[in-house]
Amino acid sequence: MSTVDTLVLDLGNVLVPWHPERAFEGLVPDEDVRRFLEDVDFPELNRSLDAGRDWADARHELSAMGPWYVDMLDLYLANFPRTLAGEVPGMARLVRELRDAGLRLLGLTNWSAATFHHAVPAAPAIGLLEAVVVSGQEGLIKPDPRIFALVVDRFGLQPDSTLFVDDSSVNVAAAHAAGLPAVVFTDAGRLRADLRARGVPVAAA
Repeated sequence: MSTVDTLVLDLGNVLVPWHPERAFEGLVPDEDVRRFLEDVDFPELNRSLDAGRDWADARHELSAMGPWYVDMLDLYLANFPRTLAGEVPGMARLVRELRDAGLRLLGLTNWSAATFHHAVPAAPAIGLLEAVVVSGQEGLIKPDPRIFALVVDRFGLQPDSTLFVDDSSVNVAAAHAAGLPAVVFTDAGRLRADLRARGVPVAAA
């Protein structure tokens, strides 16, 4: 008998691969891309945008570094769809199986509100989810425990029968601390095994 009736799925690198450097491929020399990403501390910049920061504010900050940095940020935003490399292998089929098995499927993603509209065109399986909580729309970002509480409260989840799936071990640990069972995502086959171990009726990899 299954102990899980609801899955809460991260999106980036769980349902859709994300490679920020692809926004610049064929447009900017690789060494310039590396310099931009390093100089602006891109992981932290991206995190602030995912947390709800306005892109205009980010542009203003980078303008102090020089117009080239603003141009690079604008190029990244204009070419954001190129950063989403199709679908994570095997996950679209697994999402359909889980939906057909009657599980409730939700998304919880760290993603800028300004670019989230590109998600479903890149990975149509995202459109099969009942709803997606987007950090940039909420002003909360994983691993903040408040975003896990928001998901539980908004959708009336029972934590004991919910499983959170994320490729970040930090976010998985935060979900555990917030009272949500959670597993680290590595690939569709491993997730199938994790689900089968909890009695979820999906095929073996």
